[in-house]
Amino acid sequence: MASVTVRNLPDEVHRALRIRAATHGRSTEAEIRDILETAVRPPERVKLGSLLASIAREAELTDADAELFDQLRDKTPADPMRFE
Repeated sequence: MASVTVRNLPDEVHRALRIRAATHGRSTEAEIRDILETAVRPPERVKLGSLLASIAREAELTDADAELFDQLRDKTPADPMRFE
């Protein structure tokens, strides 16, 4: 697991973090982890699979439609990228 060091954190911020952690019944380090995870991975984030499934439901696609798409799909392997 990765580690992060935060330098030059103002005393007021550190104090507020300690108080917030105590309010939530956890360590300051656990509180900081929770704050960071909430900031970068919000719960309302839509995941790609869920989005695609909702689009299929709205379009009222059936399993037969999916099989037809699979039959029509070009299955030729893609050429690898060239950076020349």
